[in-house]
Amino acid sequence: MVMRTEVPGTDREAPGADLAPVSHEVVGSAALVATVVSDPDDRHPALVYLATLAPGSRRTMRQALDVIANFLVAGSDAGNLPWAQFGYQHAAAVRARLAESYACTTANKMLAAMKGVIRQAFALGLIDAERYARILAVKSVKGTRVQKGRAITQVELKDLFTTCDTSKASGARDAALLGIAYGAGLRRSEIVGLNLADFDRRTGVLVVRGKGNKERTAYVTNGSRSALETWFAVRGDEPGPIFLPVNKAGRIVTRRMTDQGIYMLLRRLAMKANVTKFSPHDLRRTFIGDLLDAGADIATVQALAAHASVTTTARYDRRGERTRRRAAELLHVPFEG
Repeated sequence: MVMRTEVPGTDREAPGADLAPVSHEVVGSAALVATVVSDPDDRHPALVYLATLAPGSRRTMRQALDVIANFLVAGSDAGNLPWAQFGYQHAAAVRARLAESYACTTANKMLAAMKGVIRQAFALGLIDAERYARILAVKSVKGTRVQKGRAITQVELKDLFTTCDTSKASGARDAALLGIAYGAGLRRSEIVGLNLADFDRRTGVLVVRGKGNKERTAYVTNGSRSALETWFAVRGDEPGPIFLPVNKAGRIVTRRMTDQGIYMLLRRLAMKANVTKFSPHDLRRTFIGDLLDAGADIATVQALAAHASVTTTARYDRRGERTRRRAAELLHVPFEG
């Protein structure tokens, strides 16, 4: 089996690899994929890596690995790519292809997935230390991009809440979920994972399990707390997930919602309220930006948002953007149409 790649300046195989780098576009074949040994799940480096991730990250990283596998062997995916034969030349070719095809943030996330599999391959004894070190030495993709997404205005938020008919189970649930997403700045996966036992109704303190299975406290206050109590009056006090699906008959279904379910719920709310389309992450973006606008200390906002670095939090700071706009408006362009 041969995965074929082309890396500038490379004309021989990396030590320990039995793969021949010959062309940038890897031409796969049925025979190539067919020769992959069917490892059990606990010996398959990609599956072992994915098993270490939270459910929300698992789907994203699986998609990234499938893209990488298809780059190397047309028609292949993470499950049937021969990771044990993966070498530095393949990692370098993947980096080059990702740099050409994706924004740097996305490319680096996909590289992180690739390196995560290689770490597991090394731990499983499928690759040696020299090859492992060479692959992990592949550098990240450099560059910056304008921040995607948008902030949601207070007028839009009010319209979204007004759209929620709290006399119905679905409306009460939607208002509470919207209040938590904006008022506490939670990620979709964090909202999905909330249980009734995580919320102290006396103090308004909410225990949140975030990325890396790290717990933190969030604070449900004012309108968010009122919306949540309205939902609890409908939901009841039964243990289990805080947010539950509501079927078309208006009956609450006792199972946990999904990330995709929250995405679709907010999309329907936006359409109903005639609000420009936004993503669930835009609510989190707005939470961070509004706190900074209100004068909250950036280190405190970092802790509330559970960002590993204050640099990440700073990307959501809109104050600098407004200052730059005011500076640009100081110029007079003498055009008369």
